[in-house]
Amino acid sequence: MENATAPEETLAQSYLVEHAGQSILGLFIFLVIFAFQFSSKYLAILKKVKGSTSAADAQLRAEIKQLYKEASTLSQPSTFAQAAKLRRTAAAKEKELAKNQEVQSKEISSSFDDYSKKLMLLKIFTYVVFTYWFWGSPVAAIPYQLVQPFGRFLSWRSGGYLNDYVMVGIIQWLTVSTSVAKFACQQIFKF
Repeated sequence: MENATAPEETLAQSYLVEHAGQSILGLFIFLVIFAFQFSSKYLAILKKVKGSTSAADAQLRAEIKQLYKEASTLSQPSTFAQAAKLRRTAAAKEKELAKNQEVQSKEISSSFDDYSKKLMLLKIFTYVVFTYWFWGSPVAAIPYQLVQPFGRFLSWRSGGYLNDYVMVGIIQWLTVSTSVAKFACQQIFKF
């Protein structure tokens, strides 16, 4: 029985050695796509993170907290006017803080939007270049048994089957790699 499988193994091994560049090419394309997906997901998460970290805003928060604390200690009828004045001052500082945060939020949002647009343009350009370079040639070889119901679809415009391997075309590889990379990034950033 070992003799019957030995020629098949050597045929498969020789094919893999012969077409190792295609396997590396498929991995390289997947890693590029994963980097794009990771970057866009990371930018989206950074954009969602709110709250200012500037020293001026931290100082304003501390002043507001101190004013409210002082106003709460002044609970006597004779100090009511002073407490009301401190509360009004704290409310004015809260409005100033809200205005600062809104301006900062708009700046950050426009910055992230610019980066997202540039990343999207770079992604589209890269997809077009990959498609142009590898149109009609296989970028990966997958055993037929793994993709049995979809073998004909995956091998469209790339050469079909060779030695029980499905030759995967660039369009299909980009589609599958994008889906897998999106799923992987969702799992990485899930917390």
